[in-house]
Amino acid sequence: MEQICIVTTVVDSRSVADVLAAAAVAGRLAACAQVGGPVDSTYWWQSRMETTREWSVQFKTAADRSAALVDHIRTAHPYDVPEIVVARVETTPAYAAWVHEQTRG
Repeated sequence: MEQICIVTTVVDSRSVADVLAAAAVAGRLAACAQVGGPVDSTYWWQSRMETTREWSVQFKTAADRSAALVDHIRTAHPYDVPEIVVARVETTPAYAAWVHEQTRG
């Protein structure tokens, strides 16, 4: 098994999720991106509990491209404190090779 990274974030509109996904794939920062939702998120913000409808974006990328992808998400994200979670996962050698190839110019 080989490792890749799955990077996940959430945003407050489908259109923003679609733009983040497309920009990351077009820029070769991610091999693919999946948009899902809506999902209702409950969390603390500025001393208040809030519930917001959000859309999740899950990006698959090579480990050596994850920092650049995180920088891109952070810059393009509309939230003051965006959720950006990076997980290293094991996958088949063929899928890892595909992810690696797609994240190169």
